[in-house]
Amino acid sequence: MYIYNVTINIDDAVHEEWLTWMETHILDVLNTGKFISAKFTQVLVDEDMGGKTYSVQYTANSKEDLEDYYKNDAESLRIQSAKKFGDKMLAFRTELKLIKEFYPTNVSN
Repeated sequence: MYIYNVTINIDDAVHEEWLTWMETHILDVLNTGKFISAKFTQVLVDEDMGGKTYSVQYTANSKEDLEDYYKNDAESLRIQSAKKFGDKMLAFRTELKLIKEFYPTNVSN
């Protein structure tokens, strides 16, 4: 599996509006059919540049699904973000390949 991670710093002036908008935006990304799930998290750090930072992790079954998203969907969805929030939002993207997941074993206390 692959994780498409988008880390976003959002200006305090539009923070609440952006949070509401993100619920729709994340569903728009999922509805492209390229991802099977998404996790929306807040990065717990005080930013020198101000604002608040979040991460959205979209899970794709394959590299091909991720490439298809880039080719057919990513640009139009990024344009929507830029039109709505412009320079009040700074985003960077990272691809991750899941190697293995680990879970706790039954531990007695």
